[in-house]
Formats: sequence, C-alpha cells, structure tokens
Amino acid sequence: MKDPYAALGLTRGATDKEIRSAYRKLAKEHHPDHNPNNKKAEEAFKAVGAAYAILGDKEKRARFDRGEIDAEGNERGPFGGGGFGGGQGFHGQGPGGGPGGAQFSQEDLGAFFSDMFSGGGTGADFGNGPFNGRRRSRRGADRSYTLTVSFEDSVLGTTSRVTLPEAGTVEVKIPAGIEDGQTLRLAGKGAPGVGENAPAGDALITISVTPSSVYTRDGRDLRASVPVDLETAILGGKIVVPTPKGQVTMKVPPHSDTGTVLRLGGRGVAEHGKHKAGNLYVTLQVKIGKVDPKLEAFFAEKREAETAKEAQDA
Repeated sequence: MKDPYAALGLTRGATDKEIRSAYRKLAKEHHPDHNPNNKKAEEAFKAVGAAYAILGDKEKRARFDRGEIDAEGNERGPFGGGGFGGGQGFHGQGPGGGPGGAQFSQEDLGAFFSDMFSGGGTGADFGNGPFNGRRRSRRGADRSYTLTVSFEDSVLGTTSRVTLPEAGTVEVKIPAGIEDGQTLRLAGKGAPGVGENAPAGDALITISVTPSSVYTRDGRDLRASVPVDLETAILGGKIVVPTPKGQVTMKVPPHSDTGTVLRLGGRGVAEHGKHKAGNLYVTLQVKIGKVDPKLEAFFAEKREAETAKEAQDA
C-alpha cells in the first residue's frame, strides 16, 4: 500500500491541520458521488481514506512513524520492519531461544512465517512442519473519517448517509447536541479482519460542525441577537425570531433597550437521552430604521424647547 503521507501529498513534518485539510480536499475530489463509474477515482478515494485512518489518529501516526505498524495499520513482524535484515539479526537458539536472544514459541514463529509467505490473505498452512504454521486471526484495523454537519443538525440531531471506502453507503446517526471534534464509532465498518471469522475494525467518524452566522452555543443553550424597531422597543409588541426548529413569534415588553435578553424555553439544543432541551436566549438590538417625519419633528421641537430654557436660565 502507498505511504500514507504520499497518498495525501504531504511530508512527515505535516501538521494535524494540514493532514485534515489535505484529506478533506482529496476525499471531496475523488468521492464516488462526484465520479460515478470511475474506477480510478474510486481507488484514489479508498487510498485517501486509508491514509487518513493512519495519519488522522495521533497514536497510530506516532506508531507508524516509529515503524511499529505498516501503512494498513497492521502490526509489523517480530523482527522489525526489515524482516531478517536491518542489522538486527536473529539471535534465538532453537524454539526456546538462548541467553540474551529473542524468545519466540513455535506458534509465534509459525504465525509469522504464515503471514510472510501467504501474502497476508491466502490463509496458507505449513501443516505439521517445524513452525506449526497455523495462521492467526486478527481483528481489522479501525478507519478514521471526517463528516461535516451544519450547526442546526448538530443541535437538533439528524441521520446522514455517507459512503465509506470499505463499507459502502451507511447511515450515520448524529445525536442532538454533538460538538465539533467529537467522534462517533461505527462498529464493524472499518477494515476487514484477517483470518477465519476475524471481526472487522470500526469506522471512527470525527464530526466537524459548520459555524452558524445566527447562533452561538453555551452548553445546551443557544444565544442569538435579533433586531427590533424603535416603536416596538418603546411600546412593546411582537417580533419574529429564528430558531433551529423554525421561526416563532415572541413578545417584547415595553421600554426594552439594546442588550435586553429574552428567553425562549426549550428552543436550544434538542432533548437527547438524559439531557433536557436547552433554551434560546435572544438579545435585542434596537434599530431606528426609517424615521417617521412626525417623530423627527417631535424631537426637533423638544430640542428647541430645551435650548430656549437653557438660554433663559443663563
């Protein structure tokens, strides 16, 4: 398999942000939905997903960089990434090993040689030879992906259909209240297992929430600023307020000013499990809008009267 850094067009010094950015760009470019019946794009999409499964996971990336796992996330052989070479040599003396040497049982060695000569997938058996080469079953590697959802979907919850390179199209349930950076686990949707009846790995879906131009989040509560005209602010009245579930009508008390905060109960993050629905806190922003000539004349007369009084008092 291609080196994961090369698959994403990066070098080993790439930052986490550069890795995420490269993955999103390439996954979008080669996504099957954008390239129907394009085998080359499908293979590229799989390669990009597999590369991100390694580099998008800090622990796996570190292990790959140290040579502990290969580009598919599999453990490297007991003799290191160089097999019998690499300057390490083989120091065991017989099945039990010798002083200061590596000690491996016949079963360990048999599994190793079976993996080596079977190409990792044929299930070759060395019978009753000196290594008792029975192939070991191994759980499939986990795969990491990123799913972008809107702010509204993150607070209300939704179900999204996504296409995974090794699991096809699956439904991902987004719970109400999920936050940016949280990860969902899809059991058995990762890489297939190796060996008879070996379980598949999991798909780890990291959620990326698109910021909202209307709302900010405060725990389970939401906050928004809403304009109100001068007349309604002075006399009170009703205004239409946007909420993630749709618009609602809200009463504004008389003599409200900019900065006045009103509460809409249950209109924040939706109820989920043991968590109750949050509230939406609306901050009023008084907007003058088009000025009524009568109102303008009123303030002009008021100013003239105050100026005249000041002159008289002087």
